[in-house]
Amino acid sequence: MESIHTAGLDIAYERAGRGPPIFLLHGAFGNHRLWKPQIDGLTEGFTVVAWDEPGAGGSSDLPAEFGLPDYARCLAALIEEVGLGPGHIAGLSWGGVVAIELHARRSDLVESLILADTYAGWKGSLPAEEVSARVEGVHEMLAAPEKGLERGFPGLFGASPPPEAVSLIEQAAAGARHESMRIQVDLIADADQRSLLPLIAVPTLLIWGEDDARSPLTVARQFNEAIVGSELVIIPGTGHVSNLERPDLFNAAVRDFCGALASD
Repeated sequence: MESIHTAGLDIAYERAGRGPPIFLLHGAFGNHRLWKPQIDGLTEGFTVVAWDEPGAGGSSDLPAEFGLPDYARCLAALIEEVGLGPGHIAGLSWGGVVAIELHARRSDLVESLILADTYAGWKGSLPAEEVSARVEGVHEMLAAPEKGLERGFPGLFGASPPPEAVSLIEQAAAGARHESMRIQVDLIADADQRSLLPLIAVPTLLIWGEDDARSPLTVARQFNEAIVGSELVIIPGTGHVSNLERPDLFNAAVRDFCGALASD
């Protein structure tokens, strides 16, 4: 792991491979290890950079006053530190929200967007009653963590997730910091980026699990309609963490998309 220091925080990241940069932004309450199949599978032909966002993994704790713009500023600092120019920015779930915020604030650093099983914030993509239920579920889980991840995050997987995917999620959950989770769930619940989607002016790939119960295909189609020229790839039999459940199809979609851009 390497790290940078920005805005008073240490930001840890893993870097591997050579070639055009792909920056991987993990979901809420996770860390860079949730991109293991991509770190292993995309390094031939790409420089893969997977960060631990503020409040996760090897990075500093999340300050109480931290907001979505601060995530984007820290990410921008990391991209500038790597020094390979604009990159392909890939965000899963909450990571997609951060990617959209980066594009809104520093589009000069974004070569393309790869948005997987994500939202325009919960407020921007889900019914109000669903948002309330999710926030309540997370707080219940924080109050009784021994009852497990599914209490706060039901529907992460499709019908038959591979054991290694479940293991990675469990490891990430075990290392999550409860105070950061409290701050972060309020941020994602209140975020509404619907007005930003039509302003996205870079090539955009949407990757969605067919059976995603956290961010259903109705959200994917809203993204596809709102982002001009976006491409939607649906991975069959897969839930919310499509990069872990079907990394072969996920990685192939990323390679095809980025390869086509390089040949233009």
